[in-house]
Amino acid sequence: MNPPGLGCKVTSVMACSYEYERSGKVITQIGSLPFRDVKKAVAYSLKRDIPFLPELTALGDATLDYIKNPGSLSCLAEFKRHRYETVKVQAIGPATLIQSGYEENEALARIYEHISRILDGLEAEEIILFLDEPALGYAGFEYEPLWEALWEGLPREVIRGVHVCGNMQWDRLFEGEIEIISFDASKYDITKYYESRKGKRIAWGIKSLKDIKDFRKGDLITPPCGMPHRAFTEEDAERVLSLLRAAAEQISSSQSLD
Repeated sequence: MNPPGLGCKVTSVMACSYEYERSGKVITQIGSLPFRDVKKAVAYSLKRDIPFLPELTALGDATLDYIKNPGSLSCLAEFKRHRYETVKVQAIGPATLIQSGYEENEALARIYEHISRILDGLEAEEIILFLDEPALGYAGFEYEPLWEALWEGLPREVIRGVHVCGNMQWDRLFEGEIEIISFDASKYDITKYYESRKGKRIAWGIKSLKDIKDFRKGDLITPPCGMPHRAFTEEDAERVLSLLRAAAEQISSSQSLD
């Protein structure tokens, strides 16, 4: 039996067609926000095609902080008050946590517990999960088996993605068992690294409309990375939302002409 919201099993990466892409949803976000008010942050998230779980770094939601007490996100309870068609959540990835000094088993256990607490009671027909691996290019070890260990324990309806802020050997992601590759399109041109996408969707992290170079059905539009309070303001967040909406309108217009 297929899981709710999916047209095929998650293991059949190449053949999957997801509800969000069939309904034309393209806008979401990475996670961290500069807000200090929980309800305001969740309301901001709900303005997206695909709402995302906000992480408020001003309230202790930075990745290396929340993982000390998995599931302790300031917005989680308020976020779960809503029901979603498609929703996007995220968690620090195992490669990043190991690079930060955690042993492999502890890293996996903490991340799995964090994800489990996020998913518990979250009402959604379709769930996108990004593992945040900002400095994956510096990992001097095999990280794909770590991802697989996490994926195996998750519900089948979870759509698997990885977010990378920095540079890396991008072709490795096209070989991996993930559905969505999220990257900083304002700095890197990922199109140089594939002839065939092998069924992968891309989340284009943009600072301008010209950053989107090969948008296809099932792709997403996001900011390049998170927006922690020490680097961004609430006004910046509103400007980002305006940019994402303009990009979505441009894509919709171009696709209607095809």
